[in-house]
Amino acid sequence: MTRSMTAFARQEQVLDTGTLSWEIRSVNQRYLDPHLRLPDQFRALEPKLRDQLRNNLTRGKVECHLRWHPAQQDSQMQVNADLVAQLNAAADQVNAIVGPTRQFSALEVLQWPGVLAEQSVDLAALQASALNLFKQSLKELIDHREREGQALKELVEQRLDAILAIVAEVQAQLPSILENQRQNLRDKLQELSTELEPQRLEQEMVLLANKADVAEELDRLTTHVQEVRRTLGQKQAIGRRLDFLMQELNREANTLSSKSIVAETTLSAVELKVLIEQMREQIQNIE
Repeated sequence: MTRSMTAFARQEQVLDTGTLSWEIRSVNQRYLDPHLRLPDQFRALEPKLRDQLRNNLTRGKVECHLRWHPAQQDSQMQVNADLVAQLNAAADQVNAIVGPTRQFSALEVLQWPGVLAEQSVDLAALQASALNLFKQSLKELIDHREREGQALKELVEQRLDAILAIVAEVQAQLPSILENQRQNLRDKLQELSTELEPQRLEQEMVLLANKADVAEELDRLTTHVQEVRRTLGQKQAIGRRLDFLMQELNREANTLSSKSIVAETTLSAVELKVLIEQMREQIQNIE
């Protein structure tokens, strides 16, 4: 299945204790490059999340953002008296060493992590919910990548059809192109009133034919197109192989251009290179 590396997914789950939401974005990247943004109470999930990504994706920069919004607490706020006492004792120790300093204000103490007791939450259950929601979000992302990949595949297929049409056209013109060049050579020799031995004339004809004969390049272009189509039908990640095949197609198009002896073949080579470049741009987004 051809997959794009560009996709987006968002999933949200409302619990009794609050709301979880995942956002996953992916863009093209040569390798798999995951980035996780998690609230502190979900940090323990990071290894499992990375395993999920590695097991399902092979390429792309993937940004995963988990948001946790606790439900509003109806009960009054509770102060962690033990922690406040520890903070006060630590402040006294500092004052004893460096001398009297400005004392904590009540607001500063309340802002210290853990001073205000939060609503009791089953952390294990909450993490399990976050992990399950991540799996749903990842599936949505993969579905999106596959839909985008199918669209990219169709665009590449259209260019492949156009390449084969150009190859067939050049192949059909090749015999007449070679014959016209042979006749042009004969005419030039007659204009110059130059007589060549039949053997030497035949050698010149052979050299001209070898220089202008692009049948081998056309055959290789056809073979590469067939390999691109075969690759598009594979299930594993295919982006890097497709990129290599674009290089091979471009190599043959350049050779066709360098061996061209008529304007028509040169224009065909230019059209081939335009089509190959269009495919290469699309393939940069394929996993």
